[in-house]
Formats: sequence, C-alpha cells, structure tokens
Amino acid sequence: MEVEAVIAVVALLFFAFVALGVYATVKVVGAAKRGVDRTITQARRSVEDTTLRAKSFGQPGVAGELAQLRLGLRTSMRATQDALHAGVAEDASLAESVDLFRRLSAHGLELDDELKRLEREPDRATVASLLPQLRERTQRITHSADSLRWAARDRARQFAADDLDALNAQIDIEAGALRHWTAEEQPPRAPGPGAASQGPGAGATRTSGTGVDWPEPAAGTGSSATADESWGGPAGPEAPQAITAPDPRLRTRYPWQKSARPETTN
Repeated sequence: MEVEAVIAVVALLFFAFVALGVYATVKVVGAAKRGVDRTITQARRSVEDTTLRAKSFGQPGVAGELAQLRLGLRTSMRATQDALHAGVAEDASLAESVDLFRRLSAHGLELDDELKRLEREPDRATVASLLPQLRERTQRITHSADSLRWAARDRARQFAADDLDALNAQIDIEAGALRHWTAEEQPPRAPGPGAASQGPGAGATRTSGTGVDWPEPAAGTGSSATADESWGGPAGPEAPQAITAPDPRLRTRYPWQKSARPETTN
C-alpha cells in the first residue's frame, strides 16, 4: 500500500508539472504571437502612412486628395487614441471618453476603408463627385477626435497647474515658517547713577551735544577726584587713622594660657 501511494503521488506531481509546463508554453507562445502581430501591424501602418504621404505630395487630382483625406484621418485618430489611453491610466474619469472614441473609431475605420476602395476605383469622375461628401465626413470625424484629444490634454494640464499652485502655496508657507524669527526687543536701560538727581550740595547736570549727561563735580572736592569717581577709577587717598592699642581683656583666652596675677602693693 505504501509503495502504491508513493507511486500515485509521484504520478500526480509529474502530471502537475507537465500541465504547468504546457500552460507556460501556451502563454509564452501567445505573448510572442501578439508581439509579432503588433510589430507587423506597426510596420504595415508605417508603410501605409509613408505611401499615403508620398501620394498626397506626388499625385495631383483625385488620387492625391484621397490620400490626403486618409492621411489626415489616420493621423488624427491615432493621436487621439494614444492621448486617451495614456490619460486613462492616471485619470479614471476618461473611461467614458475612451468609450466615445471607440464608437467614433468605428466610423473612422469605415470611412478609411471606403477611401481605400475609392483609390482603386477606375471611374475618376464618380470619385470626384463624391469628394465633397467624403471631405465633410472626414472633417466631422477628425474634428470630434481632435476635440476629445485636446479636452483630455487640457484636463491633464489643468490638473498639473492646480497641483503646482497647491505645491507653491505649501512651499511659500514652509518658507515663511522657516524665516519666522523675531529679534528679542531689549528692555530700556535704567538711568545710571550719574543721571539721577544729586543730593544736597550737588550741582546741576550739563548736557553735551551727544545727549549724554555728565555729573557736575561735588562742592568742596577737587576736579581730579571727581573724574576718578565718574570713570570708575581708584578712589582718592584716605586720611590716616590713629593706632589704638588693643584691650587685653577683649583678647580670646585659651585653656593653656595662665591667668594674670593681680598686682599687689606694699
């Protein structure tokens, strides 16, 4: 039983790996085929555009006008398709515009096929009679395609402008916040002692041309002493004091000192 179970598990794993390999191969082949088809389509489109451009400039008459109509129609429709597909990835509101363009593309493809058939039409007179109607249809389709394309571009441009305005406003606010410093106002200085009113016997202050008040010298003192006091210099010499002998009774007594014996008189 155990051997059969192991064999069954191995068989299941084998079939699972085979199925996975087949699925991966199909996906890779499909992606490669789509890439090749896309490349072939782009190459065919480039060749057709080059041929139409050459016919529009090189062939006069009905054939040249038909080539110009086809070239203008294809160029307008392709530009609108690229613009809408690029914009719908960023703006989901363009989904309705994409649906409208699909409906417009059906009319454009029908007109392009009709113009392509008329290029091979041998009756040039009949084709010439149909040109005004074909030209009007081409202009209506290209006008609608151009309207969708420019509306999508204007919408994207307006969104970019609004985003830029909001970003500029935020940057201005941040820049103002970074520059928002204010110098602290210094409190006014208190008047100095020289500018205050003097006591009795002091003279009145005199004001110089610079607005600075200089104290007058006090009565009974010399000019040199007053200048020293005003500029914070050293004070004048003091009068000598008399030397007084210290009182022995006021001295500090220590335990090891002997007390003085009283004097006796005979």
